Amino acid sequence: MAFNDRFRMSSHAVIVDIQGRVLQLKATYGNGAWGLPGGALELGETIHDALLRECREELSVDVEVHHLTGVYYHAAYESQAFIFRCTIPDNATIALSAEHSEYRYFELDDLSAVQRQRVEECLQYQGVVSSDKF
Repeated sequence: MAFNDRFRMSSHAVIVDIQGRVLQLKATYGNGAWGLPGGALELGETIHDALLRECREELSVDVEVHHLTGVYYHAAYESQAFIFRCTIPDNATIALSAEHSEYRYFELDDLSAVQRQRVEECLQYQGVVSSDKF
């Protein structure tokens, strides 16, 4: 059994612009959903390793990781998602990989209920990591 077939874990970045909108990427695979930058851990990676690698692959930008803000279990995917507060350099230019067709900054009210909860808890982080099940 492959690592990701049994242990589904992913790391994702919450990145906001100066207006407080949240960066989302539109997938070119599956149902073409919008989601936070990040993705699945590979064998031998820490949650930080995966976050940095995935953001570099998807955005062509090295993100700055500030803190882990939440760990969420998603029953539909049988997975644990680790959410981090991150920033990108002011002068960074985002260049998407083939996995995503576009990026956009979304208002909190425009996010799905699950995504909104994870992002709000991230942005309201007070030193305690949130945890929930969906």
